[in-house]
Amino acid sequence: MEEDVTGWTLARAMAALKEGDGDGIRLCRAFYERAMELEPRIGAYLHLEEPSEASRDYFHQEVPGVSLGEGGIPARASLQGLPISVKDNICVRGMPLTCGSRILEGFVAPYDATVVERLRRAGAVFLGKTNLDEFAMGSSTESSAYGSTRNPWDLERVPGGSSGGSAAAVAAGTALAALGSDTGGSVRQPAAFCGVVGLKPTYGRVSRFGLVAFASSLDQIGTLTRTVEDAAILLGIISGHDPRDSTSSPLPAEDFTCDLGKPIQGLRMGVPDKILRAGLHPEVRRATEESISRLEKLGALRVPIRLCPWDLAVACYYVIATAEASANLARFDGIRYGFRGKAKNLAELYRKSRSRGFGSEVQRRILLGTYVLSSGYYDAYYLEAQKVRTLIRQEFDTAFQNVDFVVMPVTPEPAFRLGERLGDPLKMYLSDVFTVSVNLAGIPGLVVPCGMSEEGLPIGVQILSGAFSESLLLQVGHLLELECGFRNRRPDFSAAGSRPDIAASRCEQRASDGA
Repeated sequence: MEEDVTGWTLARAMAALKEGDGDGIRLCRAFYERAMELEPRIGAYLHLEEPSEASRDYFHQEVPGVSLGEGGIPARASLQGLPISVKDNICVRGMPLTCGSRILEGFVAPYDATVVERLRRAGAVFLGKTNLDEFAMGSSTESSAYGSTRNPWDLERVPGGSSGGSAAAVAAGTALAALGSDTGGSVRQPAAFCGVVGLKPTYGRVSRFGLVAFASSLDQIGTLTRTVEDAAILLGIISGHDPRDSTSSPLPAEDFTCDLGKPIQGLRMGVPDKILRAGLHPEVRRATEESISRLEKLGALRVPIRLCPWDLAVACYYVIATAEASANLARFDGIRYGFRGKAKNLAELYRKSRSRGFGSEVQRRILLGTYVLSSGYYDAYYLEAQKVRTLIRQEFDTAFQNVDFVVMPVTPEPAFRLGERLGDPLKMYLSDVFTVSVNLAGIPGLVVPCGMSEEGLPIGVQILSGAFSESLLLQVGHLLELECGFRNRRPDFSAAGSRPDIAASRCEQRASDGA
């Protein structure tokens, strides 16, 4: 029986194509066909591109050969002919760019984001654009103007957000790997809910040029992959200085696969014990403790640490993020591009375009952000939040003077049910309680699947390290991944019926859009 290539990892596909044991267009078509089959049930994509024989020359272009790291692991180089999916708030030239919002309906990106340029230069093929919470504002991928995405492990559960479409596509085998963005956990939380690896790099490690801004001091493009090895490969390709992004680090790209497989004997592992004692779902606590025990077994030394109160981090985040969103989204006025409401004068044009173009969650955050920046409230809210942010960053700096990495939960519980939190924004915001502080501090975070709940839902664990220490993060995550033994698990769709509320016509429409 012919092997199912949609179960391959990125590294496996790279090796197969290098050895002549695969065909790029066959691989792309396999993922496309699986996406067409499963999309009516999952809704991970907003746009799909069908691979064609006419593009065969693209799969055989001259691309530098694959260099190998230790253990023969493919390092920075060729993705020739391999299908990658991209969150629909990142520009891919010639593809729609909606940010999951009606206000950008019909807009087509006129240029490539830097990360897309670098992937394209490495030979990647872009399979499509994935669904997201509108303008990346959400924790469940339910606020998209184009419908919700479902978790491949349980179609009645959310995939997390805001990069839920990217995470669901990788988990379901409808994408070899995907890009997402992480402003307060939007790569890491869906990775945990969908049982995939999510990497949020250090702020400035990856260029934000071509990423539609939500909160500019917090946004960072990240990866969603089947394995830690795949995350290391992608990071090596998309990272590095970019003069078009004023916040881009001057550090050059590096081969992040070099330390994979190296022992962690003697490394100090910080554990914020207070987190494990309060407010956690029992199965999340158990999976996190088991991960910590596995790392101790591998030689890491457990060190109790104290980090800031997590409720303060959430409050701080939702002041700063909404303030920056209010400023960034002012450009969507119904005049220059996107949706335009019918109006008799300029004031009415602004009001109708923004009230009808933006969904309720985006409007809520714009209003909150405008409020905290307004006269009389700026000092009381925004400036105070910036002071708390400084304290959070200092606490992490202090912690990393005493430990090499930190292990903690990603979310308080496994994936919740669709619609469960739509009527309670505060409860939805608290889904981010363990992730937002990482963005406020600008440090990297990696999520590795570490277990399953009794209901068959994936559980992930979060590993953090100091700024620009992604190699250490990936080294630890790779060994934990091997110990947990989750990487070969996949959702079973054999018994799942199609969902009547995700119409097949939606999938067919996307296919015709991409033809």
